[in-house]
Amino acid sequence: MAYSLPHKPSVLIIGAGFGGIGMAIALKKAGVHHLTLLEKAGGIGGTWRDNTYPGAACDVQSHLYSYSFEPRHDWRRKFGTQPEILEYIEHCVHKYQLASHIRFNQPVTSATFDDRTNQWRVVTETGKEFCADVLITATGQLNRPAWPALQGLERFRGDCFHSARWDHDVSFRNKRVAVIGTGASAIQFVPEIVSEAGHLDLYQRSAAWVLPKPDRTFTRFEQALFQRLPLWDRGYRGLLYWKNESRALAFTRFSWILELFARQAIREARRWVTDPDKLRRLIPDYRIGCKRILISNDWYRAVNQPHVNLISDEITNVDETGIVSATGERRPVDIIVLGTGFRASEFLSPIHITGRHGQSLNEAWSQGAKAFKGISVSGFPNLFMLYGPNTNLAHSSILFMLESQYRYIMSALQALARYPQAAMDVREDRQTRYCQVIQQGLKGSVWEAGCSSWYLDKQGNNTVNWPGFTFSYRFATRSVDTADYQFLRPLAEPPDRD
Repeated sequence: MAYSLPHKPSVLIIGAGFGGIGMAIALKKAGVHHLTLLEKAGGIGGTWRDNTYPGAACDVQSHLYSYSFEPRHDWRRKFGTQPEILEYIEHCVHKYQLASHIRFNQPVTSATFDDRTNQWRVVTETGKEFCADVLITATGQLNRPAWPALQGLERFRGDCFHSARWDHDVSFRNKRVAVIGTGASAIQFVPEIVSEAGHLDLYQRSAAWVLPKPDRTFTRFEQALFQRLPLWDRGYRGLLYWKNESRALAFTRFSWILELFARQAIREARRWVTDPDKLRRLIPDYRIGCKRILISNDWYRAVNQPHVNLISDEITNVDETGIVSATGERRPVDIIVLGTGFRASEFLSPIHITGRHGQSLNEAWSQGAKAFKGISVSGFPNLFMLYGPNTNLAHSSILFMLESQYRYIMSALQALARYPQAAMDVREDRQTRYCQVIQQGLKGSVWEAGCSSWYLDKQGNNTVNWPGFTFSYRFATRSVDTADYQFLRPLAEPPDRD
């Protein structure tokens, strides 16, 4: 992944997770050294730094959930765990000497495009201001925990925390525990804490489709093969890619294929759950794939434990020492763990971003987030998004999509080099046409089967998922077509940089 940039712009990247780190590596390889990453926390890793709950792991295979240009041969498991993935990101930062470019504990509050200089001015909570020719956002979609709006939650006297902010000082031993939510995080941490808890109330808004996880440790012989035979490693990664890629058809065009997986999930539930009432409530009443399909080998066994109470009643309020459900029943509790997911469809919130002529991104997105190829937004020149609207996947590795976006952004910087001091702004008609095609592509997909999910925004629009193959996205982002953009001259000469 090498690019030639005759003109080296100054670049600001917001976020030091997988997206931001990979983008910084691409820029450094192209000789861009006027580069700064602004990280809100005190360490790198994004979601893999934040989610340290017991059992945290990835649901994409390790060899595919890593940069293609930086393979790791000694993955311990087929599906990487949180510590191992964070270790991999730290390795990349060290190898490509990015530490000096990262500014920690700098949560960005605002970013403003200056028409006079064609530069972005970014302000952080500390009051520091940064300026650059190009602004790249790499905040991810799973970085802001969603706290449920439960009446009285703030009055609870026991320990209460979100799974993405796990309190490792809290002991569950012989405690009455309430877990609110049964999504991707809960199916990983509940099996880890269930044997320690004295009693566990599991509040489920809707059941999840859960499939077995084909996970295991790699043998030393396999690790040696990956390291000593690069073609073997690349071949294994390729096999994983095409195996996962084939599933896109089931989500977007032939949803009947997913019914085969639904039968498998039901068989697994019946195999492990002996309580008829629990079994009935663990089988979803919506089409498989409409919400995120989860994978686990111990979820059903954990819920089947006699001291686990599966509750489908709506929560009405929380008091100092208990939770009250819609039936009026009050259940005492010592610890509340919120497995309620993330505010995925809000993208760059709460950063206040202002583009040309004082236009706010919140205003531009008042009817839903839109971006050309999930990267550029009309009215916001030289702003490029990683993991933006309609680039999420349900079938493969998001890192493949990110690497496609790196390539597109580097192509954009090459285009800018031909227009010194200019800023490129995607044409509104091109953005509108592109987004119409995307929404049309989502028609008939399983995500429009009528269920409520985090794929949908407040208006009911699917602004999250990509409606096709990842290789089709890579083809669409292989290079910038300058006809899609207008190139703007600054209203005044920009100041000299250091």
